[in-house]
Amino acid sequence: AAGAASGEAATEGVLTIEADHYTPVDDVLIPTGELRPVAGTPFDFGHPRRVREGLRDARDAQILIGRGYDHNFVLRGGRTARPQRAAGVYDPPSGRQMTLLTTEPGLQVYSGNFLDGTLVGKGGVLIRQGDGIAFEAQVYPDSPNQAGFPDAVLRRGQVYRHVTVHRFSVG
Repeated sequence: AAGAASGEAATEGVLTIEADHYTPVDDVLIPTGELRPVAGTPFDFGHPRRVREGLRDARDAQILIGRGYDHNFVLRGGRTARPQRAAGVYDPPSGRQMTLLTTEPGLQVYSGNFLDGTLVGKGGVLIRQGDGIAFEAQVYPDSPNQAGFPDAVLRRGQVYRHVTVHRFSVG
């Protein structure tokens, strides 16, 4: 979106995520080990839609637990040799767009749910809930403790290598 100083929240951005599942969390935001379908839920970003559209959906227990989005999305391609498109976010008023490509199997999306207006940002503007959105390409959180999640343990002699690309454009 246009940034906190503009008065427009990042959650006004139009988001797509290349995922059919996400990892639900317990009441302290630790993944339960389940892979839950996104279809028909506030977590369905298979087609472009504004982040805010599901952000405050009190009918979804996962939105209530996270106070919004603070969840890992299971990327369709899994772990890949070359970066694949994972997500895109678009700001309609400015035409700015960010596309995220990665070799990682998961994408954590955080909608600034715990920003409470006590941080001061650029130009003296208070940073509030929804003023930012973060994307973190990763192996699923809590993978070492979840048998069905991709392996996140690096053993002696192994090399951990991944690529994440943030591509910005206007158009």
